[in-house]
Amino acid sequence: MTAPAAVGLGDIAAQIAAIQSTIASLSARAAVATTAGSTTGVASSAAAFGAQYSSALASTTSSGPTAGTGSVTGDAVVADAKKYLGVPYVWGAESMSGIDCSGLVQATYKDLGISLPRVAADQAHEGTAVPSLAQAQPGDLLTFGDPAYHIAIYLGNNQLIESPEPGKTVHITDVYQTPTSIRRIVPAGPAAAPATTQVGGLSAAALTSAGLTPSVAAFAPQFAAAEAQYRLPAGMLAAVAQQESGGNPSAVSPAGAQGLMQLMPATAAGAGVNAFDPGQSIEAAAKILSGNLHRFNGSVPLALAAYNAGAGAVAQYGGIPPYTETQNYVRRIVAMMEAGG
Repeated sequence: MTAPAAVGLGDIAAQIAAIQSTIASLSARAAVATTAGSTTGVASSAAAFGAQYSSALASTTSSGPTAGTGSVTGDAVVADAKKYLGVPYVWGAESMSGIDCSGLVQATYKDLGISLPRVAADQAHEGTAVPSLAQAQPGDLLTFGDPAYHIAIYLGNNQLIESPEPGKTVHITDVYQTPTSIRRIVPAGPAAAPATTQVGGLSAAALTSAGLTPSVAAFAPQFAAAEAQYRLPAGMLAAVAQQESGGNPSAVSPAGAQGLMQLMPATAAGAGVNAFDPGQSIEAAAKILSGNLHRFNGSVPLALAAYNAGAGAVAQYGGIPPYTETQNYVRRIVAMMEAGG
């Protein structure tokens, strides 16, 4: 038997880049075919994360960054990337169900109106070169390998955010090796403040048009007021109520959770609220979700996972816990939030 020829790391990286490029090209064609003849609304309530569920592959043929890079800051890139914390690594994917390293980069910049190629090997040639990590600024791209087989977003203070490999989730870590190259996509220095996620204010009509039931939409004013007070993304509380109780203020789950927002008795007691009072239930849920967002760096998926499974479970697993119920819970609520834009 003839011994197989040795394959170097460079050969493997090149083969991976070629495969990724082919898949991205095929996916782009499928996305165009799927969306032909459809109409798509502009997400306002979930602008910062609604695009996570959109098909962004049709723009993969771009030869460079496009659209308003001058109005986007590196800090805005970092803030948007953090919304993907806890999303599991899935090769070739770029949604809240799963995302790979170059998908994280493309989705983050697309959320901010900047089009980048799909694969790391191509992203490594975008923007302008930065000489060393000492000159890097938040939002710069760190690439590894030539051609690049991995890519991450620099956060500053020698930290990066990445979607590393199968079995892991999007996370923040120290820069663990010297990047092969560093690319700057957004200009250095001060820029106009980026758009922020809309907080509070979805009407009953907007909620019902997104598929939420009239019984949930009936509480639209209370949801909007609490979202504005606690700086929650618009539509978040309504989507949670839809998933938790279907809009029934008298609901009691088999586990004993109560009311519109399905508070456990101990939770309601600790918050000093009556779980069966819709206004008090909404107020308590808003406080919990606001606390979760603060604890998990503004990540909507992790805040929702913590509401369902507990903040301790999210911290233990370093992301969305591997519970089917919780993963479906997060996926459904984020999808409802996107639809309510």
